[in-house]
Amino acid sequence: MKTDLFLVTPPFTQLNTPYPATAYIKGFLNTKGITSTQADLGIEVILALFSKKGLEGLFLHAEASSDQKKSLNAKRIIALKNEYIKTVDAVIAFLQGKNPTLALQICQEDFLPEASRFEQLEELDWAFGAMGTQDKAKHLATLYLEDISDFIIECVDPNFGFSRYAERLGRSANSFDELYEVLNQDYTYMDEILIKILEERIAEIQPKLFLISVPFPGNLYAAFRCAQYVKQHYPEIKISMGGGFPNTELRSLSDKRVFEFFDYITLDDGELPIELLYDSITKEQAFKLYKRTFLLENGNVIYKNDALRSDYKQFDVGTPDYSDLQLDRYISVIEIVNPMHRMWSDGRWNKLTMAHGCYWGKCTFCDISLDYIKVYEPVAAKLIVDRIEELSEKTGQNGFHFVDEAAPPALMREVALEILRRGISVTWWTNIRFEKSFTRDLCLLLKASGCIAVSGGLEVASDRLLKLIDKGVTVEQVAQVTRNFTEAGVMVHAYLMYGYPTQTIQETVDSLEMVRQLFEAGILQSGFWHQFAMTAHSPVGMYPEKFGVVKETEVIGTFANNDINYTDKTGIDHDKFSYGLKKSLFNFMHGICFDYKLQDWFDFKIPKTTIPSDFIDQALLGENRLLNTKSTAKIVWLGGMPEMEVFTNYKKGKSLEMVNLVFHDKKESFSIQTTKNEGEWLISILQKIAVSNTQVYTFQDIKADFETKMELFELFWYSKPIYSLREFGLLVL
Repeated sequence: MKTDLFLVTPPFTQLNTPYPATAYIKGFLNTKGITSTQADLGIEVILALFSKKGLEGLFLHAEASSDQKKSLNAKRIIALKNEYIKTVDAVIAFLQGKNPTLALQICQEDFLPEASRFEQLEELDWAFGAMGTQDKAKHLATLYLEDISDFIIECVDPNFGFSRYAERLGRSANSFDELYEVLNQDYTYMDEILIKILEERIAEIQPKLFLISVPFPGNLYAAFRCAQYVKQHYPEIKISMGGGFPNTELRSLSDKRVFEFFDYITLDDGELPIELLYDSITKEQAFKLYKRTFLLENGNVIYKNDALRSDYKQFDVGTPDYSDLQLDRYISVIEIVNPMHRMWSDGRWNKLTMAHGCYWGKCTFCDISLDYIKVYEPVAAKLIVDRIEELSEKTGQNGFHFVDEAAPPALMREVALEILRRGISVTWWTNIRFEKSFTRDLCLLLKASGCIAVSGGLEVASDRLLKLIDKGVTVEQVAQVTRNFTEAGVMVHAYLMYGYPTQTIQETVDSLEMVRQLFEAGILQSGFWHQFAMTAHSPVGMYPEKFGVVKETEVIGTFANNDINYTDKTGIDHDKFSYGLKKSLFNFMHGICFDYKLQDWFDFKIPKTTIPSDFIDQALLGENRLLNTKSTAKIVWLGGMPEMEVFTNYKKGKSLEMVNLVFHDKKESFSIQTTKNEGEWLISILQKIAVSNTQVYTFQDIKADFETKMELFELFWYSKPIYSLREFGLLVL
């Protein structure tokens, strides 16, 4: 099957779902009538390795080539090699969802061979009571794979990793020397598997242009190995690199040796640069145009950015196309039983974007000077839902991960309304800022449309540092927003940061106390601590003097340039907090150890927290979320129409016609009572503001409608019947 372009993601990114970059580009190429084929070489290598034939070869290689003294764990795995070889195909099929009955056998715990990874099971036994048989089996199967991975790292290839490969060679590689030296050595065992797969695909496809997407440092080495093979055996094929790694790391590239492997390296949005590369290769033109492209010309690395054409708008880039990718062969694993954290590795998600760039674009640790953050362009809600429907039909899967830097709340609202109007069933999650726009009612709307989880940056849980970061939120506000999501049934993951410039030990301790209280209050379900890293394209990296840090070197390397070594004027060793922060968080995520003193998590002396023990509880009190309706607020009804029963109420000899309105919610039935006039108006207005209708009514609109028939609308709006409806789907947005 010959095509003009071959798009690949090299090993490794995720086991459960393809990284979306090639699907985005293929979707764009479809709009231009350019034929292309795509492949995720990572999952193909994993499946070749974790198979009966693959493990037979792996054990033979390990036993034949390794003279080193093996650990007791490795010796145990070798002794059990026949058990691994016998079970691996069945386990992989189970993790692909093709062999669900195997769960019963796995859960008996005498089917899988067990090595060191299973030692943690005693600590996690408590969790399995809440897990179904399938989930428990999936977790045990994951430990089984991780045991084999440990064996590979010790006995075959120390650079192996399920979601990254030889990552050290790509991280902060200011010089190309080390990577270049490794690339001129013989193939590793993993290289041989990769190149065999690539060899078959290139021979079949015979592309004119070979595009390699490199999202992370852990994909870089394999990308160069792929390019090296194609250069040596198919010199007529042009090769280009793009993706997240070059976009951030290779913006000042000058080492000409890189172009022994690649003909082009493109930056930022790939659509127009790739179209121009294709034109330059396939069309006879005297003058060739390039967009944000490095190439070698007359022996020198040059950067060409012909500005005659502008980048494509999001409306014109097409719907991501996942065809060619082996969607039914991805494997779902459960590394940790926390339900939010597992979503990164369990289940397959179609990836989409609500908006290009970040609508906030101010955080001082972020690469806000680069186009992927700086250029903000939202996609129309109707087009997003069109793409949801198209992808659901093509892939047969209705799970979506919106991969925005921070999804805009107003656009999330419109997308949710459009999903509900069309009556489609979708499961989705995304990344957000914990801003006050996420009210109780907006969170309920998002949940009703299929939103199951959000992740957002709490960063340093200190108001002083949040202001320095320019996050635009306070800890109190974060608490209220996470409460709103949690009460709506949407799980919340928080990105946490330590070691930010000028952060004191006291602020680190106080930040941990804030996090402890958020988990204890039940309004965070998941989190992860990251140590601050200074990058060249962030405000901290560009203006370090404003943040109390000093760059250790101003020398710009000839290869990758992004992470910057620096000295914090506080002189604090933030590394020593890493273990205690992560260990405490692991326990908090599992709902335990809230009564431990913060000192218990550290093996060195820390100061006592200055945060009141009820700080988060107080932040959640006193906010009346129902007595606050703006005239421009949109009013939406998520429920159905009620049954009406008329009755007469007698009081002091006077009769008053009343109605009992009976509503049927998905979980329960409830009723409210009003006067007959109010009840009839309420039924009529609920029909108008039903979420299925395209016309949206504001608070002012329904007030005006009410006052054509009756008086004292506010008295009715803030009455008990309306409060009841507010609890069952009458939303103020």
